[in-house]
Amino acid sequence: MSKTFFTLPTCKTCQRIEADLNPAAAGANIRDIKAQAITAQEVDAMQAHTGSYEALFSRRAMKFRSMGLAERELTEADYRQLIIDEYTFLKRPVLLTDAGVFAGSAKASVEAARAALQA
Repeated sequence: MSKTFFTLPTCKTCQRIEADLNPAAAGANIRDIKAQAITAQEVDAMQAHTGSYEALFSRRAMKFRSMGLAERELTEADYRQLIIDEYTFLKRPVLLTDAGVFAGSAKASVEAARAALQA
Protein backbone atom coordinates (compact mmCIF):
# COMPACT_ATOMS: atom_id res chain seq x y z
CA MET A 1 0.00 0.00 0.00
CA SER A 2 1.31 3.41 -0.97
CA LYS A 3 1.38 6.04 1.77
CA THR A 4 2.60 9.63 1.47
CA PHE A 5 2.65 12.17 4.29
CA PHE A 6 2.59 15.73 2.92
CA THR A 7 3.93 18.19 5.46
CA LEU A 8 5.56 21.57 5.93
CA PRO A 9 8.59 21.06 8.21
CA THR A 10 8.46 24.66 9.50
CA CYS A 11 4.82 24.30 10.61
CA LYS A 12 4.57 23.61 14.35
CA THR A 13 1.26 21.78 13.96
CA CYS A 14 2.72 19.54 11.24
CA GLN A 15 5.75 18.85 13.43
CA ARG A 16 3.55 17.90 16.39
CA ILE A 17 1.31 15.59 14.34
CA GLU A 18 4.26 13.98 12.55
CA ALA A 19 5.96 13.29 15.88
CA ASP A 20 2.71 11.82 17.21
CA LEU A 21 1.91 9.63 14.19
CA ASN A 22 5.48 8.75 13.16
CA PRO A 23 4.44 8.08 9.54
CA ALA A 24 7.98 7.18 8.45
CA ALA A 25 7.99 4.21 10.84
CA ALA A 26 4.75 3.03 9.19
CA GLY A 27 6.42 3.09 5.78
CA ALA A 28 5.04 6.41 4.55
CA ASN A 29 7.06 8.64 2.26
CA ILE A 30 7.50 12.07 3.86
CA ARG A 31 7.11 15.02 1.46
CA ASP A 32 8.07 18.61 2.20
CA ILE A 33 5.43 20.45 0.15
CA LYS A 34 7.52 23.60 -0.01
CA ALA A 35 10.64 21.85 -1.33
CA GLN A 36 8.78 19.52 -3.68
CA ALA A 37 5.57 20.95 -5.10
CA ILE A 38 2.34 19.02 -5.07
CA THR A 39 1.45 17.75 -8.53
CA ALA A 40 -1.92 18.03 -10.21
CA GLN A 41 -2.13 14.23 -10.17
CA GLU A 42 -1.58 14.15 -6.39
CA VAL A 43 -4.23 16.80 -5.79
CA ASP A 44 -6.63 14.89 -8.05
CA ALA A 45 -5.90 11.66 -6.14
CA MET A 46 -6.68 13.45 -2.86
CA GLN A 47 -9.89 14.86 -4.32
CA ALA A 48 -10.96 11.41 -5.49
CA HIS A 49 -11.14 10.39 -1.81
CA THR A 50 -12.67 13.59 -0.38
CA GLY A 51 -15.11 14.31 -3.19
CA SER A 52 -14.09 17.97 -3.36
CA TYR A 53 -11.06 20.21 -3.67
CA GLU A 54 -12.60 22.59 -1.14
CA ALA A 55 -12.19 19.90 1.56
CA LEU A 56 -8.42 20.06 0.95
CA PHE A 57 -8.25 23.87 0.94
CA SER A 58 -6.97 25.87 3.91
CA ARG A 59 -8.69 29.17 4.54
CA ARG A 60 -6.22 29.79 7.38
CA ALA A 61 -3.41 30.59 4.94
CA MET A 62 -2.29 34.22 5.17
CA LYS A 63 -2.51 34.54 1.40
CA PHE A 64 -6.23 33.70 1.51
CA ARG A 65 -7.04 37.20 2.75
CA SER A 66 -4.10 39.04 1.18
CA MET A 67 -5.06 37.80 -2.29
CA GLY A 68 -8.67 38.88 -1.72
CA LEU A 69 -9.96 35.32 -1.94
CA ALA A 70 -12.20 35.73 1.11
CA GLU A 71 -14.37 38.12 -0.91
CA ARG A 72 -14.65 35.84 -3.94
CA GLU A 73 -16.96 32.93 -4.69
CA LEU A 74 -14.49 30.14 -5.45
CA THR A 75 -15.30 27.16 -7.65
CA GLU A 76 -13.89 23.63 -7.38
CA ALA A 77 -11.60 24.49 -10.31
CA ASP A 78 -10.37 27.56 -8.39
CA TYR A 79 -9.62 25.50 -5.27
CA ARG A 80 -7.74 22.91 -7.34
CA GLN A 81 -5.60 25.48 -9.13
CA LEU A 82 -4.83 27.46 -5.97
CA ILE A 83 -3.62 24.31 -4.17
CA ILE A 84 -1.44 23.35 -7.14
CA ASP A 85 -0.03 26.88 -7.53
CA GLU A 86 0.61 27.64 -3.87
CA TYR A 87 1.53 24.99 -1.27
CA THR A 88 0.21 27.16 1.55
CA PHE A 89 -3.38 26.52 0.45
CA LEU A 90 -3.20 22.77 1.12
CA LYS A 91 -4.84 21.90 4.44
CA ARG A 92 -2.00 20.15 6.21
CA PRO A 93 -0.64 17.79 7.10
CA VAL A 94 -2.10 15.31 4.61
CA LEU A 95 -1.77 11.55 4.64
CA LEU A 96 -2.61 10.05 1.24
CA THR A 97 -3.04 6.29 1.07
CA ASP A 98 -4.63 3.93 -1.41
CA ALA A 99 -7.57 3.67 0.99
CA GLY A 100 -8.15 7.36 1.69
CA VAL A 101 -6.89 10.83 2.41
CA PHE A 102 -6.68 12.47 5.82
CA ALA A 103 -6.16 16.22 5.78
CA GLY A 104 -5.68 18.80 8.48
CA SER A 105 -5.15 18.88 12.20
CA ALA A 106 -8.67 18.13 13.45
CA LYS A 107 -8.64 15.40 16.09
CA ALA A 108 -10.90 13.10 14.04
CA SER A 109 -8.66 13.45 10.97
CA VAL A 110 -5.50 12.73 12.97
CA GLU A 111 -7.08 9.66 14.58
CA ALA A 112 -8.26 8.39 11.18
CA ALA A 113 -4.73 8.92 9.81
CA ARG A 114 -3.34 6.94 12.77
CA ALA A 115 -5.67 4.04 11.98
CA ALA A 116 -4.71 4.17 8.28
CA LEU A 117 -1.00 4.07 9.14
CA GLN A 118 -1.52 1.02 11.33
CA ALA A 119 -3.52 -0.83 8.65
